[in-house]
Amino acid sequence: MTNLTKELIKKTFISLLEQMPLNRISVKLIVEECGINRNSFYYHYHDLPALIEEMIREEADRIITDYPTIGSIETALMAVTDFASKNKKAILHIYDSVSRNIFEQYLWKVCDYIVRSYGESLLAGREIDEFDKEILRLFYKSELFGVAIGWLDRKMESDIQRIISRFCELYRGMIEEMVNRSINGCPDE
Repeated sequence: MTNLTKELIKKTFISLLEQMPLNRISVKLIVEECGINRNSFYYHYHDLPALIEEMIREEADRIITDYPTIGSIETALMAVTDFASKNKKAILHIYDSVSRNIFEQYLWKVCDYIVRSYGESLLAGREIDEFDKEILRLFYKSELFGVAIGWLDRKMESDIQRIISRFCELYRGMIEEMVNRSINGCPDE
């Protein structure tokens, strides 16, 4: 029963987010729509930000579980943006809310996972300095995060699938070149 109540709260919350901004949604409105009492909500969640955090964490974990090994950054980015596109209004209402920092924290987590998973397959059998690995991870994680935040800042209006495809085309070979420079040293050294 507990899991059913939590799922009902989440489903109702998403439905409300599709209809209105986060600042117009209250615990009172959620429980009225669910047909439960306030104590049931507070049994599961301290407040609305706790509900949002759990939902974002669960989606990030789902993406990570569904793609245990990532063959390409493009595949992973398409998975993330597919979910976001299907829940556009809700995502934008959360993104534009006071809970943006929570949203960005989990987006950063997903970007980190994508880069680490892709990096493991790219670096397999190569000896690369740990310091260089961290620099490469940070660089690519920041690039992915920036593309995602830029898309959100444009209210998800641009064709993100096309942007991702083109981004990956333009970057093709750059990771390998950076890895080779780390292994073989830079030409100026």
